[in-house]
Amino acid sequence: MISQRHYATGKRKYAIARAWIEPGPPEITVNGRALDHYFTLLAHRIQVETPLELTNTRGQFRIKASVCGGGGAGQAGALRHAIAKALVKANPDFRATLKKEGLLTRDPRVKERKKYGQKGARSRFQYSKR
Repeated sequence: MISQRHYATGKRKYAIARAWIEPGPPEITVNGRALDHYFTLLAHRIQVETPLELTNTRGQFRIKASVCGGGGAGQAGALRHAIAKALVKANPDFRATLKKEGLLTRDPRVKERKKYGQKGARSRFQYSKR
């Protein structure tokens, strides 16, 4: 398997995650807190652990991550992206599996900016004909 620590960054919306993986006891810490305490929603925890499930390496790595910016969903997506990239650095054989599931591609969707003369990005002010 791997014999050293591997590092990768991931992004989603406005969140940025940095992840370090190394062989050892299976624990995931995010900003110094356990995964269960940082991501309270089950859906976010499942999303973070998806790369480990797909590569059948769930109990093999110690993952230390730091996440900043964005909200809960964006941070979970950024961390999933970072873990997937770090796993590929650790073992290039995982690339085909993770790429097929779309975990190595950065999701480009971000919030569209508000335009001047309008109420929002797409919505307009109410128009009154008479």
